[in-house]
Amino acid sequence: MNARNRVRTLEVMLCSKMKQKSLLTSLAVPFLAVVVLGLSNSRAETSKELIDFKKDPKVKMGITDDGVMGGLSKGQMKISEEGNLLFSGTLSLQNNGGFSSLRMDIGKWNLEGWQGIEVKVKGDGRTYDLRVTTDERFRRSPISFRGKISTEKGKWTTVKVSFSELKGGWRGMTLKNEFDPAKIETIGITVADKKEGLFELEVESIKAWK
Repeated sequence: MNARNRVRTLEVMLCSKMKQKSLLTSLAVPFLAVVVLGLSNSRAETSKELIDFKKDPKVKMGITDDGVMGGLSKGQMKISEEGNLLFSGTLSLQNNGGFSSLRMDIGKWNLEGWQGIEVKVKGDGRTYDLRVTTDERFRRSPISFRGKISTEKGKWTTVKVSFSELKGGWRGMTLKNEFDPAKIETIGITVADKKEGLFELEVESIKAWK
């Protein structure tokens, strides 16, 4: 092979390698874009804020104590300077009492496809109940679907309550009604651990999770 032919052969080989590199690059860029977009969407869909105490003035909240049944427990609520919800008071077992309940309502939530509700709280070591109502009724009253929120005194903890854990009940009765996450009407927190004395729970966020 003379020098001219060798030069032409090298030019062909170099050109071929450059085309291969260009093809790989053109395939890799859209692939990476799809991967990044997929990861971004995945992160965005793993949680959904349900109530923002700092920004949502439309949240309707109310307290129901065992006084409706003759009890002496007293609960109260307020929004702290940090924008967190404070639920506190005194639990009494006198007169067959023993509960205080906070209810939050901003309309209806459709959480079909989500796994449960996540709350970030700082508590007092007590165990609280997460209470969720839907359009399910018993004797024309809403059925409460309940799950547990365990707290550590003075520490922030994130508690996930799966929808599959929620058990239906009405005034102490256990019911077998099915929970439908597509028809959530209210979300609440109740203290009813049969321990007299002060209670205090600070709530930073309430979210849906997958």
